[in-house]
Amino acid sequence: MDATKRGRVRVERTAKRVRTYLGGRAVADTTSALLVWEVPYYPAYYFPQADVDGSALKPTGTSGHSPSRGDGLVHTVTAGAKEAPGAALVYRDSPLEEISGHVRFEWDAMDAWFEEDEEVFFHPRDPYTRVDILPSSRHVRVEVDGVTVADSRSPHILFETGLPARYYLPKPDVRLDLLEPTGTVTHCPYKGSAEYWSVNGKEDLAWSYRTPLPESERIAGLVAFYDEKLDIYLDGELQERPKTKFA
Repeated sequence: MDATKRGRVRVERTAKRVRTYLGGRAVADTTSALLVWEVPYYPAYYFPQADVDGSALKPTGTSGHSPSRGDGLVHTVTAGAKEAPGAALVYRDSPLEEISGHVRFEWDAMDAWFEEDEEVFFHPRDPYTRVDILPSSRHVRVEVDGVTVADSRSPHILFETGLPARYYLPKPDVRLDLLEPTGTVTHCPYKGSAEYWSVNGKEDLAWSYRTPLPESERIAGLVAFYDEKLDIYLDGELQERPKTKFA
């Protein structure tokens, strides 16, 4: 990969075909997308302006400023019967030379995103994030306010770059009577869509992927808990609560 940095912003080219849709139309379709790390956690896609449907962009007359990326001209995106106000930034010039002549779309304002022919949720996949899911015979016990809510000797442990290990437990090893669905749903580009439960009255402490993406199918139907917010005993030893953005 061709990579450059300016301050804390990394820019890389990706060989994937990337598309974004609104109103049933692909408003951008490219094999020359840039990955731009605006935040440390994951990148955003920038499209060469030549690979964007110019008829879908309407300038608002305003601009958005970033200290590292400069001024992007704000555009409303219209396609089919749908309109996404202010959902695109067009960078004609930028102190970050690589993004000049590129367009950035607000992820959540668009209907769908694809890498090749696979739909991607929440944000682009980070090429430096790896997910390993390993079956284990380690003894995992989960405790909330002194109450054991799960006890298993057959977990699957999920190791994801930059995050603590997550212990996914079979439902028969979980006190399901202490779990109440909250209606919260999150999307992960590596694992899929997760549903959440409150545990012993505490909201969104546990989650499960009912139908995960193919690369994460080993965790289908298993239950995981936020190590940051409760007590995990691993082989009898209380684990230190990790400090992450989920704490």
